[in-house]
Amino acid sequence: MRFFLSLLLFFSFFTSWSQPVQPLAPRTRRTSVITQEGETLTLQEAISAALEKSYQVRIFRSQEQIARTDFKTAKASFFPNVTGNLTNNSNLQNLRQEFLDGLRPPQNLYGITNRNTQVGVGVNWTVFNGFGNFITYDRLGEVVKISEVNTRANIEATVADVATGYYDVIRQLQQLVSLRQALDISRDRLELARANYEVGTRSRVDFLSAQVDYNADSSALVTQQQNVRNAKVLLNTLIVRDPATEFAVRDTIIVRTDISLDQLRESLTNNNPLLIAASLNRRVADLNVRLARSQRLPVVNLVGGYNFTAIDNQGGFGVRSARNDALQYGIQASIPIFTGFNQRRLLANAQTNALITEYQESDQRLQLQQALEQTYSQYRNSLILVNLELESFKIANENVEIAFERYRVGNSTAVEFRDVQRNAVAAETRLINAEYNTKIAEIELLRLSSQILQQTK
Repeated sequence: MRFFLSLLLFFSFFTSWSQPVQPLAPRTRRTSVITQEGETLTLQEAISAALEKSYQVRIFRSQEQIARTDFKTAKASFFPNVTGNLTNNSNLQNLRQEFLDGLRPPQNLYGITNRNTQVGVGVNWTVFNGFGNFITYDRLGEVVKISEVNTRANIEATVADVATGYYDVIRQLQQLVSLRQALDISRDRLELARANYEVGTRSRVDFLSAQVDYNADSSALVTQQQNVRNAKVLLNTLIVRDPATEFAVRDTIIVRTDISLDQLRESLTNNNPLLIAASLNRRVADLNVRLARSQRLPVVNLVGGYNFTAIDNQGGFGVRSARNDALQYGIQASIPIFTGFNQRRLLANAQTNALITEYQESDQRLQLQQALEQTYSQYRNSLILVNLELESFKIANENVEIAFERYRVGNSTAVEFRDVQRNAVAAETRLINAEYNTKIAEIELLRLSSQILQQTK
């Protein structure tokens, strides 16, 4: 009797909720029958480790930094471009000359050095290009915002994955406890069947059947131990540490029952990063249309420069040395008249792309709303199932107690007792899965509404 009371104490449940789900008193699930190795890992610790070490989060943050750098350097388009140049040309000559008039003697010069040096500074300042520099600056600002919301979306997805993995470890451990307790019952039955067989009150068939069922339960336990190990390896991978790291987890899944669909809808509309990114992409597409139109307008540049030239000639003919400096300034203007209809093509494509982003935003909103409605329906149904499965679990375990007593005194066959035992294990498994599915639906609702960073616990 004490064993079955411990089974009832094994399950935790959640606080009260409004109709049609009937409220139940909180329960505490006990997994003390399983010794967990390693330090206890809380959900918050797992999330913090993942956000700090996740390579995907690092990648998105690095891409965000690139966008910020591009935005900062875009201010340079409002200022003049200044270039400096230096040219130094030298040559070494050997000169041998004979003159036609015969009056001058031949001239032979060796190692003549000629040098021409030019130093200059040029300035080019675009004072008008159809406001293209302003549009580009605004566009890069929107790209920074897109990078920020993409990073947030990745962070929220990472938190959801870690939370799901953490609660899966708890689920697998709970199922391991269930199977270990079922194995204890099978061991008691096997010992009873052996004793009855040895004194002659039961047949050898009954004893062998008990042995087969015990072996089957032992095999299920070994398989479930591997499931626990796989769940822990996955969680270790999500938080970016050695997959073989051993750890313990808390043994309770606390399910929220106060989630409001209206609040979820409002939060999704205002805060979902995927929806915000779609809106920003549409804004960028509109700016691209304006940029394409600006290329039809004139471009006006102010130009200027200063150049210094030095000439040194050792040849003895012409200019032996010279120094020259000059200051240039002016204005340049250009306007595209005919570009083979290329400007028309670019504008048409930009307008079409703006229309595409508008469709994408509407489709994204519809897809997110669909996911929210379906997940909330799953969440509500899972809450109802937890109530039903908890009641079934109580009845099934009471049945096991009665069936074992009947089997012990010989009023029930081994087949009848085994069926009752299987029903109890199946009822407990359904309850564990219903509780887990409710929690996973809750996590997904918080992710869709972008509340997961504030409310995951």
